[in-house]
Amino acid sequence: MNNLHLALLAVSLGGVETLIQHPASMTHSKVSADDKQKAGISDDLIRFSIGIEDINDIVNDLKQGFETI
Repeated sequence: MNNLHLALLAVSLGGVETLIQHPASMTHSKVSADDKQKAGISDDLIRFSIGIEDINDIVNDLKQGFETI
């Protein structure tokens, strides 16, 4: 997540930009582990919200991000 340049690390703000977030430590950080498990929110879950940027820019950002791991 930290190696992406186009996708912003943020919760959904109702905007049109591409966002990425880690629900377990962001939007659901105060939720108990049991409740997170029941909701299907694991520590390795990543939420990726596609924005209106050019699809090739989004794909290229993901590719370069994956190349770093």
